[in-house]
Parts: sequence; C-alpha cells; structure tokens
Amino acid sequence: MYLTAEVKREIFKKHGKSADDTGSTEGQIALFTHRIAHLTDHLKANKKDFGTQRSLIKMVGKRRSLLNYLMKNDIERYRSIIKTLGLRK
Repeated sequence: MYLTAEVKREIFKKHGKSADDTGSTEGQIALFTHRIAHLTDHLKANKKDFGTQRSLIKMVGKRRSLLNYLMKNDIERYRSIIKTLGLRK
C-alpha cells in the first residue's frame, strides 16, 4: 500500500506541528498533495478509471478549500506551505 502509517507520520512530522498533530491545516494539505500525486500517476496508466478520476477531482477541491482557509487566516503560513510543496509555478 502506498500510504502506510509511517508515511503519514512522516508527512505530519515534516509539515505539521508534530507527528501526532493530524489536524493541522498544513499537514492535511501535504497529505492531500501526496495522495493527489499518487492518483495522478495511477490515472496516467489507467485512463478509463473514472471512479479514481472523480475522487481525484474531489480531493483537489478539498485541498483548494483548505488552501483558501489558510490564505484568509494566515498568509505567511499559506506562502510557506505553497513554497515547500511546490504547488505554484
């Protein structure tokens, strides 16, 4: 499986406040980014997997809403997470 407990813990440790802080906005955005990258690779190989395509679109929307929330409340945290994850070109 691509997303084990150790991988999640490492993502939250790197982007959240701690490894156990799964509710932080930055940690959730980083987790969604990891999952989106995995599903994008899957869809490149399986073009007709429409269930995965729908879940990818929903996940991108959830990440976008979290980013909008972060941008409204703390622009510096928003800019730092965008920079570390490389979401903008």
